[in-house]
Amino acid sequence: MNKIQIPKNAATIIQMLNSHGHEAYVVGGCVRDSIIGHTPADWDITTSARPDQVKAIFNKTIDTGLKHGTITVMMGKEGYEVTTYRIGGVAEDPESLEVTFSDNLEEDLSHRDLTINAMAYHPVEGVVDLFGGLADIDDGVIRCVGSAEERFAEDPLRMLRVIRFSGQLNYKVDPAVMDAIRAQAQNLASVSKERIQMELLKMMISDHPEVIRTAYEAGLTKVFLPEFDDMMTTVQNNPHHCYTVGEHTIHCLMNISPNPILRLTMLFHDIGKPATKSTDDQGIDHFHGHYKVSSEMAASIMKRLKFDNNTIKLVTTLISFHDTRFSDPLSEGRRQLRKVLSKITPTLFPYLLDVMKADLLSQSEYKREQKMATLEEAHAAYEEIMANHDCLSLKELKINGNDLKALGIKDGKTIGSILKTLLTMVLENPELNNYMYLEELALRIYKQLIAE
Repeated sequence: MNKIQIPKNAATIIQMLNSHGHEAYVVGGCVRDSIIGHTPADWDITTSARPDQVKAIFNKTIDTGLKHGTITVMMGKEGYEVTTYRIGGVAEDPESLEVTFSDNLEEDLSHRDLTINAMAYHPVEGVVDLFGGLADIDDGVIRCVGSAEERFAEDPLRMLRVIRFSGQLNYKVDPAVMDAIRAQAQNLASVSKERIQMELLKMMISDHPEVIRTAYEAGLTKVFLPEFDDMMTTVQNNPHHCYTVGEHTIHCLMNISPNPILRLTMLFHDIGKPATKSTDDQGIDHFHGHYKVSSEMAASIMKRLKFDNNTIKLVTTLISFHDTRFSDPLSEGRRQLRKVLSKITPTLFPYLLDVMKADLLSQSEYKREQKMATLEEAHAAYEEIMANHDCLSLKELKINGNDLKALGIKDGKTIGSILKTLLTMVLENPELNNYMYLEELALRIYKQLIAE
């Protein structure tokens, strides 16, 4: 018997259900993760008890997904999802309306997506593995429960989940499963954008985001991210590059930490290159202004995939600045750096440097040493600017709108224009951030505006 350490509350729920004559097991991902040696995010319980029977046994419950047979049992402040055995309407398919309750554990497990997700565990019985999940964990392979074609027909999102789990666990996908995905890839179009977005994000922040290449080869990206397919076929004949745009993007994903904002930035940072490609007389490819087009396309794609506005803003801001060329030597480029910091904010700037480094490490070795040195200088300059508390925003100016009003400048637009001009000058020369000097300069600018 394979022993798993389950939480005391989960064991109590199972024991209480058993004492009332019902079967109950922890099931799915928590069993898989425990066997692999990962810490489960949550502990789901499956039972032969119907929802009304579960509610009658426990003092405090929440009707989480009553029509799908799911009740959340509260044990103190902790909630545990308890779901009746069912055929169809599996947990990863919340949109399904076809749910039939069952009294048989095998029927329930037989309609789950993957063998590694179709194992149950009971403190006395041990692991219930009816479809070879333990062997597939040992072999590091992703297989479907029963017929892959049938599992994907039940829920097309499972095709993307296969690729995602491959990336999370670094398992290979069974060839028969890949064949089934290729045959049914177009069916992914019927899945809601919200669900696709969640799987894409989990794939991106996995230890192996490069499995998006597998999604491309299986025909899945063509359905939900056709722009990626364009990148995979866009050659970059340029001394700075050694991959297609798509392969460069994949290497960028591998060269940056699994932060959602950073991974999404790398996924979309060059997505405008196919649309901006040109070739000169020497046969060298160029992508002028691709950062701007990429930012605009990323915003459109992320809205299409239902990402939240804050994530879209952060990602598109980083994309807009990822192709910045810092002055070299940087001792003459502090002004430029302060201007970038003012636009991107000091908080986001270290992320920009991470993006630029991943971009560089995914290019050819042409001038790599020189480029890396410039990035390191930029980082040192950033730390110096922050240590000096240089003014980088209007709120850090030693003069504000109320001060200008006190000087007799009443018009709001004029005040805004003057403050922006003063900030531009202070970004050029931080030592000018002195109230007396700024007051004198503001009055001089105001007089010029009146004269005009």
